[in-house]
Amino acid sequence: MKPKASLTHVDRAGRPAMVDVSDKAISAREAIARCRVRFSAAVAAQLRADGLRSKKGAVIDTAIIAGTMAVKRTHELIPFCHPLPIDGCRFAIDWDGANSLSIECAVKTTHRTGVEMEALTGATVAALTVYDMCKALSHAIVIGPAQLLGKRGGKRDFGRGDAAVAGVHAGEAESKRGAVKRVQPSAAASAVAAPKRVAKKSASAKHVTAKPASRKRAGTTRGARGAGA
Repeated sequence: MKPKASLTHVDRAGRPAMVDVSDKAISAREAIARCRVRFSAAVAAQLRADGLRSKKGAVIDTAIIAGTMAVKRTHELIPFCHPLPIDGCRFAIDWDGANSLSIECAVKTTHRTGVEMEALTGATVAALTVYDMCKALSHAIVIGPAQLLGKRGGKRDFGRGDAAVAGVHAGEAESKRGAVKRVQPSAAASAVAAPKRVAKKSASAKHVTAKPASRKRAGTTRGARGAGA
């Protein structure tokens, strides 16, 4: 029979307490969370027309920066979150339907506890930032729901599964691999071809400079003879 779940941030006396994770093994952990921002049809149309820019600047870029800062400081916002070293943090923000933005935040760490709260905090603060950037257009912007989509590592996995949880990071990794493949052949070709080009240029230079020098000396000799006559 599955044991009954209980609250972990409350001690036996009912007082709030941080969970002791010192006996847990260090392992790779990931979590991904999503928060939506819904606009009226008129505001959504204006944001699309303006390329998601407002009077305050680029909406998406600012939201990503704010969300990343929030991920790193989650333990300062949520009382019993452990301060964790963040190995990676990636955002995916795009339109989800005509009037709604979907903000996904994926976080990675290698530690004794997970990063669910970091992912949720990052997605939510990014959504709050979108609201702040766009509130000059309307105050009828709706934030939420915010939800954990998946996690891996620790006692059990949850939600979208390993491949989906890592999906936000996969594009970056593939991009890096592609860049390496593109750079290596061209660099190697340049290294092989360069000496040949230099050699041809050098031989041509010697051939061209030899003739003018010969003509110049001949002209000087004739001039000297004329002066002597």
